Amino acid sequence: MGQGDIDEIADRTGFSGVVWIDRAGQIEFAKAYGQANRTYGVPNTLDTRFGIASGSKGFTALAVLSLVQEGVLELSTTARSLLGNDLPLIADDVTVEHLLTHTSGIGDYLDEEADTEITDYVVGAAHELTTTEAFLPLLDGHPTKFRAGERFSYCNGGFVVLALLAERAGGVGYHDLVRERVLRPARMTRTDFLRSDELPADAAVGYLPLDGSDRSNVFHLPVLANGDGGIHTTAADLSTFWRALFAGDIVDGVDEVVRPRCDVPEQSRRYGLGFWLHASTDTAMLVGYDAGASFQSTHDPQTGTTRTVLSNTSPGAWPIARALMS
Repeated sequence: MGQGDIDEIADRTGFSGVVWIDRAGQIEFAKAYGQANRTYGVPNTLDTRFGIASGSKGFTALAVLSLVQEGVLELSTTARSLLGNDLPLIADDVTVEHLLTHTSGIGDYLDEEADTEITDYVVGAAHELTTTEAFLPLLDGHPTKFRAGERFSYCNGGFVVLALLAERAGGVGYHDLVRERVLRPARMTRTDFLRSDELPADAAVGYLPLDGSDRSNVFHLPVLANGDGGIHTTAADLSTFWRALFAGDIVDGVDEVVRPRCDVPEQSRRYGLGFWLHASTDTAMLVGYDAGASFQSTHDPQTGTTRTVLSNTSPGAWPIARALMS
């Protein structure tokens, strides 16, 4: 797929974001489109930081797995052993591995199987969600959907629970855990948890899919990202991340991280430990979709090729991302 093809799709769809393709660290294509801030006419650039929604579930998984590697947690550790009396509807046999693989069966505070629109207000008092513990009222009261280990069912709340377990086991707050155990060893210097109500000048505002409106997503997401996603990053940092992951710089035994644990035929994908996987190849994926954000980054460890599409609109990334995968 050439530059002209990408430009044509970007022009036809009004794409706002960045497309980046490299092979073994050598850039083959990199281009920014659209605006990071429509109010002030600020263009997106290759250095713009974008929220990646569920794309950062992989970072949560790696922070947890680094604690497993050190013996602080085990994949078989039950959530109940660290939750105590909190979240009593989570079954006693739900483990860290169940949560990492979306097979826990727990009820989800942000259920993607529910009949909601991306523009719905679903997280309550978004401005109060600055810590993992602050999510407890949102996570509570959701009945179990099925027995742990029975099947795959994508669960956002499960990754906030993972963040909570990691905090309680490791004695360090979730955000610092990810910074210390993932971002630093991966040398991701432009990636961090940014408050949506005080974004720096180099971060893209997320825009909602509303006709004739440039409304931002500030009231639709937690003000500070947590275990289920929302960190801000750049295309270059994501390429750095993939190389560091497969070099073993973040955790040992990366083959186990990206070993398929579940088939997800409805998505034409498989799932490992916090990472989506291609249905039939070794390609690993991070994918995110939320109000004002869409994102896909894939890495083929056989060729060292990374393909990343970042967008600051909800539907923006998908036409180009699909074309790059075809």
